[in-house]
Amino acid sequence: MDTFMQEQLDNDENTSMDRLPASTSQAGISAETLARTAAEALSNKKAEDICVLNLTQLSDVCDYFVIATGLNSRQLDAMIDETEEVIKQELGEHPLAIEGRAEGTWVLLDYGSVLIHIFTPETREYYQLEALWGDAERLAL
Repeated sequence: MDTFMQEQLDNDENTSMDRLPASTSQAGISAETLARTAAEALSNKKAEDICVLNLTQLSDVCDYFVIATGLNSRQLDAMIDETEEVIKQELGEHPLAIEGRAEGTWVLLDYGSVLIHIFTPETREYYQLEALWGDAERLAL
């Protein structure tokens, strides 16, 4: 191996040690803690069928899915607001994006290592994310 390639490898190794693990947020919060906090916030707003899927061994996109059902758009709005507020207050985290709020049938809160999916019952049944990610470990809540 030539000297240039060895220097690049050495630089990459040194730089990677400074990076946070994928399962840790910029604030140093573990992805599992964030997922559990989200599940608790959703429970506070009477979300149904809350599940947390551990995708750390299955996905390069994120580490956890939090999936919950709200019965109507008003409840979905309350669940979104509560989840966002609790995570901000307790963990100091903000979502990178919130998608689907205007449609009100599937809302995604993107926290990087944790994706929170809030569905209406019909939409959750249609997409069946738990079945799609059937190999994922479910965290006990």
